[in-house]
Amino acid sequence: MAWTRKVLRVNLTQGSCVSEPLNMAWAAQYLGQRGLASKYLVSEIDPLVDPLAAENKIIYATGPLTGTMASTGGRYSVVTKGPLTGVIACSNSGGFFGAELKAAGWDMIIVEGKSPRPVYLHIENDKAALLAAEDLWGRTVWDTEGTLKKRHQDPLLRVSSIGRAGENQVLFAAIVNDLHRAAGRSGVGAVMGSKNLKAIAVRGTLGVGNIADPKSFMAAVAAGKKVLAENAVTGQGLPTYGTQVLMNVINEMGASPTRNHRDVQFEGARKISAEAMHEKRTTDGKTHLVTNQACFGCTIACGRISRIDETHFSVETKPQYWGASGGLEYEAAWALGNANGVDDLEALQYANLLCNEDGMDPISFGATVGAVMELYELGILTRDDIGLEAPFGSAEALCRLAEMTARGEGFGKVVGLGSKRLCTRYGRPDLSMTVKGQEFPAYDGRALQGMGLAYATSNRGACHLRGYMVSSEVFGIPVKTDPRETAGKPELLKAFQDATAAVDSSGLCVFTTFAWTMNDIQPQIQSACEGDWSLESLLQTGERIWNLERDFNLAAGITGKDDTLPPRLLNEPCKTGASKGMVAELGKMLPEYYSLRGWTPDGVPTAATRARLGL
Repeated sequence: MAWTRKVLRVNLTQGSCVSEPLNMAWAAQYLGQRGLASKYLVSEIDPLVDPLAAENKIIYATGPLTGTMASTGGRYSVVTKGPLTGVIACSNSGGFFGAELKAAGWDMIIVEGKSPRPVYLHIENDKAALLAAEDLWGRTVWDTEGTLKKRHQDPLLRVSSIGRAGENQVLFAAIVNDLHRAAGRSGVGAVMGSKNLKAIAVRGTLGVGNIADPKSFMAAVAAGKKVLAENAVTGQGLPTYGTQVLMNVINEMGASPTRNHRDVQFEGARKISAEAMHEKRTTDGKTHLVTNQACFGCTIACGRISRIDETHFSVETKPQYWGASGGLEYEAAWALGNANGVDDLEALQYANLLCNEDGMDPISFGATVGAVMELYELGILTRDDIGLEAPFGSAEALCRLAEMTARGEGFGKVVGLGSKRLCTRYGRPDLSMTVKGQEFPAYDGRALQGMGLAYATSNRGACHLRGYMVSSEVFGIPVKTDPRETAGKPELLKAFQDATAAVDSSGLCVFTTFAWTMNDIQPQIQSACEGDWSLESLLQTGERIWNLERDFNLAAGITGKDDTLPPRLLNEPCKTGASKGMVAELGKMLPEYYSLRGWTPDGVPTAATRARLGL
């Protein structure tokens, strides 16, 4: 069974918290987490709703394997209509919050309406109440979590909250749990802030049970952990170097977007790499990296805990940032570094700390700063506009803009709109490196053709985790493909997207798929859950979820014309690297992708496809 079969419905307008049974017919079709929460959302809101209006809803959902002994079974997702993109948003987080919510007896929390005053939701097993949070409003994630643990006299309380970015409606505001794990993308934190909901604090002591076949489940889990331990990526690379292991690899092959995608290689990448995080500083003789860290139930432990150089200009008078805290992941290091031409590792860490502290997506923030720096160098933005000099490579500008955006000060309010709105405001929408309004992650779609297609077709805007073609194009997992070729990429991407949707709905971390195939994951789900979760059924569940999201986006006004890339990627060739001279060949792949999906040439699921998937 694995589900608790309970949903907590919280109406902020009425101030009510009501338990209701989980729709098990939907669970049989959508599994949990991303899929099941998306089904609830599209069934309950108008696709045309303003994402920041009270009529929008926000759903916190676990998967059936969340909180179990399955490796990485600590995930939860936040699903809503995203303010950054105007499409369906599903942001996934690790840490310990998801498992705690499940141990309290809940599969899902549906939050609707808007509170007339700031509140937080306190859950202790089956008891839930909305409590006053005026004293927490205007305070950081770090302050909020510490205060709530003291208030409830429970150091094991797990807190998911927003900082000032979410309160100020920064359109890429994140929801942060466990101090530095985040549901980071698409502005889910802004939706939480728009509802005057500061935090959710959970304590669960019921445990997680209801496993359909415990003996088979334990055997499948043990087999899965063995595969992870023996794999070079999940057993060695990620524990030692984290996702930052990619910095030098991607840069050397010429696939690292640099200075707002002007270039595809960053000359300073070595200085901000995983290897650099292991080296002793000349200033104090200490390494930037302190240790690695694992989320609930994780045997990979790819998380980074770092300590900033206390003598660095960004923190020399700010001792509150001197302690060990969440360190740079690859995407954050790239966005704060390569995208802006900044090779100061300590500056990147300071900006990263501010993103954690006040709840901002470092990918969208860093990429937006990249657009600001290009507009500045073109003379479109001036010192008077920004309040400071902001050329590419300026660590000082990066740090100051992070402060301004987190606090909602000055030009930081404009940065908080994201690059699409910012670039449009200043007459150069072409300089926004986005798809459907969401900024690119750390891979260039010209050098990695499959990733270009993945970005263009992603249901939540530009995203690497909706179909991680890097696995095939760089690592050769599960098959090696030439990153410069387009042939075969649509079929492979569809398979990745469907499989990832299923993994995201299970409660497991997608990083397991560096080692696991669906043949490793399927036995864990089948033995934990009642019903038919054969490989075929599981993959069809993923396909159903993908098409459900697509249907919602179409109803929200997004069409096939939005499945595209910025002009720079389509028209300006790579200047260096293995893909020198190449542009993104999207036009060669998109028609085949639509056909394989069972969609019309305009990108609309056909009646036959919808009938086959039960939509």
